[in-house]
Formats: sequence, structure tokens, C-alpha cells
Amino acid sequence: MTMRTYCGWIAGAAIVGGLIVSATLVEAQKGASNGEWPTYGGDLSNTHYSALDQIKAENFNDLQIAWRFKTDSLGPRPEFRFEGTPLMAHGVLYTTAGSRRDVVALDGATGELLWVHREDEGERAKAAPRALSGRGLAYWTDGKEERIIYATIGYQLVCLDAKTGLPVSSFGQKGIVDMKKLAVYGNRQPIDLVTGEIGLHATPAVTKSGVILVGSAFLSGGSPKTHNNTKGMALAFDVHTGKLLWQFNTIPRPGEFGNDTWLNDSWANNGNTGIWGQIAVDEDLGLVYLPVEMPTGDYFGGTRPGNGLFGSTLVAVDLNTGKRKWHYQLVHHDIWDMDIPSGPMLVNITIDGKPVKAVAQPTKQCYLYVFDRVTGKPIWPMDEKPVPKGDVPGEWYSPTQPMPSKPPAYDRQGTSEKDLIDFTPELHAEALKLVSKYKLGPLFTPPVVSKEEGPLATLELPSDGSNWPGGSYDPETHTLYIFSAALPRLLGLVPNSDPNKSDMAYISGMAGARGGRGGGGEGGGGGGLTVQGLPLLKPPYAQITAIDMDKGEIRWQVPHGTTPDNIRNSPALKGVKVSDRLGNSNSQGTIGTLVTKTLVISGEGTFTTTVSGARGAMLRAYDKATGKDAGAVFMPAPQGGTPMTYMLNGKQYIVVTVGGSNYAGEVLAYRLSGA
Repeated sequence: MTMRTYCGWIAGAAIVGGLIVSATLVEAQKGASNGEWPTYGGDLSNTHYSALDQIKAENFNDLQIAWRFKTDSLGPRPEFRFEGTPLMAHGVLYTTAGSRRDVVALDGATGELLWVHREDEGERAKAAPRALSGRGLAYWTDGKEERIIYATIGYQLVCLDAKTGLPVSSFGQKGIVDMKKLAVYGNRQPIDLVTGEIGLHATPAVTKSGVILVGSAFLSGGSPKTHNNTKGMALAFDVHTGKLLWQFNTIPRPGEFGNDTWLNDSWANNGNTGIWGQIAVDEDLGLVYLPVEMPTGDYFGGTRPGNGLFGSTLVAVDLNTGKRKWHYQLVHHDIWDMDIPSGPMLVNITIDGKPVKAVAQPTKQCYLYVFDRVTGKPIWPMDEKPVPKGDVPGEWYSPTQPMPSKPPAYDRQGTSEKDLIDFTPELHAEALKLVSKYKLGPLFTPPVVSKEEGPLATLELPSDGSNWPGGSYDPETHTLYIFSAALPRLLGLVPNSDPNKSDMAYISGMAGARGGRGGGGEGGGGGGLTVQGLPLLKPPYAQITAIDMDKGEIRWQVPHGTTPDNIRNSPALKGVKVSDRLGNSNSQGTIGTLVTKTLVISGEGTFTTTVSGARGAMLRAYDKATGKDAGAVFMPAPQGGTPMTYMLNGKQYIVVTVGGSNYAGEVLAYRLSGA
């Protein structure tokens, strides 16, 4: 079988135009409009932006909780990891919540429960790979009807009347479409409708024209049950009837574009390549942007030789047909779990004085990949650069990886001795001794087979630098804001001795080990290795970066989050002056940002102790132009989903979902005191 090289950009023949789009085509972006928040990302461009400005630096500290909604009575058990971002339309707030993924409608002014919908999927839900509340839902209206659409734990698409919460009987079968019936594994064998592995945490995207877009997700692929797993796909349905409009296969089948990038016919016995992040849509261009994850498994790819499209690839497809228009593979033959975690961000920018419709993709490796969203051509040069080759028996290695020239990486990449903790010379020396049995190196240093004499593992940085919440974009100043965490990972493989995984030569032995609760607060800075209980790496452990999208340059960076308690109270740092703002993150770097007329707003990701002794986390605001502190208010638990904002009855609200260790998920709505 021949293999074409899929480096650089490839545009479909139907695409017209070049890198520069005429000014008449570039319309102003507005983010969330009319004081509402009608989609997960504020709009289908995933900007997480609202022009509201009643809440600003001068009064942010005056915010008080207007109402709160506890979710611990939803589902058979409390959920402590609440990742949702609610929607608001016509004064009603909608969200999924609880361990059974119920849908609730709340009064946006008071938090009063208006209705609740639940689907008890029994064994099907118990076997699902993506459980709990998920990240939310979608709202659609034609000005007459209002509908709520969401994906259940068991991968069913449900359509509800937004006013009553009742299923829309004309949609699918009594309001439900069983998406599992479309999933296959191997050489197109159907999966079991109860135990077959497929699900989704992300929300569907729904266009004004009535097209529902849904991705797919699977279990974490560090030590998969089998490499011959369920295959990823994107699906499109009609919002009125639930009829399937098209299906895009992320592992191309024979006759489909990209099939020959799977050497030795490995397309037929490998799976995953799901779309577990948010989908973006440009309805004016008629294009859908799919952020595709990597194939099975995360750290050993010997069963899938070749670049393996569309793994770790941004793909643009036709909204009406699902046909590929262009694609760009961000990581060839991914063996680092550097799949695309978050929604592409559609941004209108100005390059050399000319307007450009672009798409910006944040990543776990802390590169922001930026393309012309019409053609797929990189906005700035994207060179294929040589990367280290590993020595894992049976592995296939790509000799190069594409690396953006602009913007620069927005967090640290790769590991070296200069990255190690250096609060004191003694701690640095201890860190040097600790890492002597590990492999350090630049970004894309491959995993190793773990050996007792060393190396035990490759120390990878970052691991989940930017995760599923993605970033936010200010269409007025053309500035993109992104949270990142310095979370290392140990990439050590061990020979497979599990008879239940007989088709995997190697599985991850240490790949899941991150910073633990001793590093940067539930995960910021240790990579499973600590020095006297302190993070292995130097701070900051988490930060927010502002990027000028017209120039491809960093405007500012600030550490985000209170210094974790284990660092502030460490006996090893007695007498050492330590900043109270070294940054913190949760164990997966899952912190999102909201941008408004003047502020960037984001909550902390882990519990810390305040000056008053309260145990909780802070919701922080920054001046969006400078990054300077613009206020902070207390939250009883760390942020789970990305904050959103809306205006109702002349009052601006900021809503955030929180949860954490032994603190069940809760929706908090803030507004100004006295408002």
C-alpha cells in the first residue's frame, strides 16, 4: 500500500479563496448576544465572550451569591465533579446535572426549579465510558418552538420541549434517537447496544438552520481494553425530526480520503479517534470544525503504523453533507495523548492590515494552532521539524511534527534540569537526584519501556496543559485568553501480561501518574514525583495567557490561583519567602475563562484556605487589557465548568458550577450586592 504524506495544509477542491478574505466577508463577531447565553461557548464560535459590563473591576468584590442550586439529590449518588456550563434563554437557565445527567430548568432570577427531566438507562448507563452530568446541553428556537437537546450517558440523543421538559414526540422515537446504532468497531461490526463503548461529555451544537451536530468519546486510552475499540464519528441530525443527515468517519474506511495513512490495513482493527471536545460551526461559510482525538491507545501505537488520519486532526467538513473540505493533522501518529481536547475557536482577526476569518485551536501541548478557516492554510508558517525517535519494540515513529512559528508556546514545553524546583539549593539537588532515573527531553520526547535500572519513564511536560474548557476570545480587541497548567506526566510502558488485553503489546505502567495532591494543589507541578511533599517542578503551576491574535504575540501572562496549602505550610520552606499566587489547578488542568467588556473571569481549580480560615476557592477577575487583579470573591468549592454571564431584569449575573472532594455539585449565581 502506498502512503501519501499528510503534512501541512490540504484543501478540498470545492474551497475557493485564499488566505486573505475580503473585508465584505468578515462580519463583526459579538459573542453571546441580547444579554443571554444560548450555547455552551456563548456562540457557535466558542468565544466564551459577552459584552456585558455592569460587573467590572470597580465592583467585582461586591458580588454576592444571588441564588444557588444544589445537585446532590439528582441521581443515585452525589456528583463531586460538576463540569457543566449552563445556558440562559428568555430568562430560563438550563443545565444537565447530577450523576444520572438529569436536565433541569431554573428561573434565571431566583434559581427556582421549573422542571426536571431524567432518563434512567439502567445497565446501559452503568457500562457507559462517559458518565455523570456531562458539560451541558444545547438550545434551539425558530422563534416559535424552543427545544433542548442533549446526549445521555448511554449515548442517546434526546429532544425536549424547552417550556415543559417533555420529550418532543415527533423527534426520533418519542423524542429519542439511539446513536449507538450507528457505531461500529473492527471492519464495520455493530457494537452492542448495552455494553458497547461510546459516549459523550461535550454538548451537541445546534445551528439556526436546525442541524444538530454530535461527537463521540471513549474510555481514557492509557491502558485500553483493546486497540480494536469502537470507532469515532461525527453525526448530524435534523432538529425537527431527528433524521440522520450525515455521518463523518474519523477512521476512514476503504475508498474514503485518508484510509491509506493506516498502514497494513490497520484501520480495520483500531478504534477511538472520537470527537470529545466541542464542535464549532460557521453557518455563513457552511463549515463545521471537528477537533478529533487520537486513536487507541494513548502511549503505544505499534498496532496502528502510519500517521493515521484523522487522529489528532482538525477537520473542516461541509455543514450540509459532512464532506471533508480541509484538514490539518496537529500530531502525527500521536503516542503522547496530545489529542485535541477543546472546541476550535472561530476568530475574525486582522493580518497585515487585512481581515481574515481564522480558526484557533488550543491544545494540551500549549501550542495555539491558527488557520485560515476557509482554506485550512496556516496563518503563520508551520514547519515540520525533526523530533526524537524512541526505541519501544514494535512502535512506529513519525520523524517530524508540525510546530507553529506563531504564536509562541504559552506554557513550558519539554523537561530539563532548569525546570526543577529551586526554592532552595538543597531542594534542587534532591530533585536532580530524583529525576536521574527518568528520561528528560524536549516536546515530543517519546515514551520508554520502563526499566528498573532506568529510565523508569519519560517525564513529559505539559501533559494536559490546556484541556477541554478551551479558551475565550475578545472580538473587540482580537485577544484570545487561555488557561494552562504545568502538569507533568510519567510515560512509562510495561509489557502486557493481562490476558484480557492480549492484543496490546505494551500498556502504560506509569503514564497516569501526575502531580497528585502534593503538587500545585490537586495536580499542579509534580508528575507523580515530589520533593519533600513539594512539586518537582518550579512555579508557576498554572497561569492565564492573553494572546494578540493580529500579531501572534503574547500580551501578558499571570499566575492563576492561590498558592496551594501544602506549599504555603511546608516545613521544607520555613524561612523562605513564597508568593501567595504561584497558581493552582485541578488534576487535569480543566479551568475555563469567561471574557466580558472589561474583564477576564475564572475560578480556581482546587480547595485552599483563605485568610479568614474558610476552606474553598476564589472566583477571580483580571483587567483584560493588562492582566492586573480586578477583584475576587469566595466560592465554597473549586470551579468545575466554565463561567457564563447574562443580564436579566436589569441585573447582570455570573454563573459558575462548582464541586470537589466531598462537595457535591452546585450551581452558583452571583450578582452585585443591592442589585
